[in-house]
Amino acid sequence: MAELRFDDRVAVVTGAGRGLGREYALLLASRGAKVVVNDNGSSIQGEAGDEGPAHDVAREIQAAGGQAVACTDSVATPKGGDAIIQAALDRFGRVDILIHNAGNVRYGALDEISQEDFDAVLDVHLMGAFHLVRAAFPHMKTTGYGRIVLTSSIGGLYGNARCVNYGVSKAGMIGLSNVAALEGAERNIKSNLIIPAAVTRMADGLDTSQYPAMGPELVAPVVGWLAHQDCSITGEMLISVAGRVARAFVAETEGVFRPSWTIESVGEEMDAIRDPDRLWVFPPAPSGHRDHLVKSFDMARSAEKSQ
Repeated sequence: MAELRFDDRVAVVTGAGRGLGREYALLLASRGAKVVVNDNGSSIQGEAGDEGPAHDVAREIQAAGGQAVACTDSVATPKGGDAIIQAALDRFGRVDILIHNAGNVRYGALDEISQEDFDAVLDVHLMGAFHLVRAAFPHMKTTGYGRIVLTSSIGGLYGNARCVNYGVSKAGMIGLSNVAALEGAERNIKSNLIIPAAVTRMADGLDTSQYPAMGPELVAPVVGWLAHQDCSITGEMLISVAGRVARAFVAETEGVFRPSWTIESVGEEMDAIRDPDRLWVFPPAPSGHRDHLVKSFDMARSAEKSQ
C-alpha cells in the first residue's frame, strides 16, 4: 500500500503542545503537512498559560525537516478561534485540515458544580470547536476542500459521573460535526469525530496501573486517516482505545406504530418499542434527517393502509 501523505496540505491542530495533539501534529508533519501547532500551555484545569509547549513541538517538527508554526491563542473565544485560523492563512496561505483536540477538565457533580467550572469546560471543548469551525469553514468552501476532525468522548456517548460539563461538551460535538458534514458535502468538506482514549495529562489522578498499552501513538493513525484526502466517510464517529478501532453510531429501534396512544399503551408497548432486533441507522450525511422522517412517515402510511 502506498504511503498516505499530506504534501501541500495545511493542518491546524489544537492542544498540540502535549499528549494526543502533539502526536497528531508530529505524524501529519512527518507525512508532509504544514502544521499550525496551537496550544496556550494551560494547566489541565485550563488555568494560567505557557507558550513553551507549542514552540517546542513546532521546533521539533522543523528540526526533522518539516514546516510548522506555533500559535498560542486560546480556542475559548471567537477572537482566539479567528486568530488560530488566521495563523494558518498568514504563514501557509490556506487551511485544509482542522483537528480540534484542545481540552480541559474540571470535576463536579450536578448538584455541586459551579457555573464558572461548567462554562470553562464548554468554552474550550464545544465552543472552541465552534469558533474554529466557523472561522475555517468559509476558507474550506472557497478552495473546495476540507477535513475536520473534532474530539468527542465516551463521556459524551455514555456520560460519566462528576463530569457533566465534559459530557455536555462532548455530546454537543456530535451535532456540530454532523452539521459541518451536511453543509460541507457539496464542497468536499468532510467532518468526523474521533473518540479517543490514551494515557495523557487528562488521566492525572486516575489509577492506570492495570490499563493495557494506551499511548497517544495508537490513536494518531486513526486521526491521520480522518484528516487525509482519501478519507471515505463523513458525519461519523470512530473510537480508538487501547489499539481497538471501531465505529460508534446513533441507531433507532423500528418501534411501534399506533394511530393513537395513551399513557397506558405506551407502557404496554415499551418492550416492543425498545426491541433492538431491527435497527434503523441513518448516517447524517447526505440525508439522515430527511431519511428518518421519510421512513417514519412510510411506516405510518403502511400501517394505515393495512387497517
